[in-house]
Amino acid sequence: MPAIEPEPTRFRFPSASEWPEDDLVAIGADLEPGTILAAYRRGLFPMPLQDGTLGWWSPLDRAILPFSELRISRSLARSCRRFTVSVDADANGVIEGCADPSRPHGWITPAMRDAYVRLHRLGWVHSFEVWDDDELVGGLYGVAIGGLFCGESMFHRSRDASKVALVHLVSLLSERGGVMLDIQWLTPHLESLGGKVIGRDAYLERLPQALAVADPFEDLDLDEGWP
Repeated sequence: MPAIEPEPTRFRFPSASEWPEDDLVAIGADLEPGTILAAYRRGLFPMPLQDGTLGWWSPLDRAILPFSELRISRSLARSCRRFTVSVDADANGVIEGCADPSRPHGWITPAMRDAYVRLHRLGWVHSFEVWDDDELVGGLYGVAIGGLFCGESMFHRSRDASKVALVHLVSLLSERGGVMLDIQWLTPHLESLGGKVIGRDAYLERLPQALAVADPFEDLDLDEGWP
């Protein structure tokens, strides 16, 4: 089922030619679905500042994870066999796990959490859940627009659980016509899995092509073996 297009935003985001030489491009606006989608379509994403002000970001050192460069160690391959993975079975649980306030460097406020749950209900946010029997032990979620998947956050309660979710995400995107997996900033963790910096300019050059293709999650039949 296609995602539902929300009401257009009432805010105007600056064009890329007006952006400062800084990761933080703009502040303010709101977290309505139309606003968030308009931002992603321009290469921006929301994240609050330390004082709670809503910021819109496009890192100068923008990073992606090329599908063909995903690194799967032997231990990760064993973990992939150990756990069970589902898609969109418990998005609320995954987002709650990522938003756990006890996590170090947590940035997902209740307002951010609610905004992405709402986007999930409209069909724009997708989650990958990792299970150990009936226990949710990890996962990730992100925004899918056309062939672009913007990874927002991941969490784990068992070793390698978030990495297992990432392996399944990359597999789905690569097999169903995805174009680009945006990982925002490159962390040592993501670099170890194959992430790399391409820079803001290169990201913006690739963005229109990614947005133009069909959504890999549209008409996804989970009864046919996914994941």
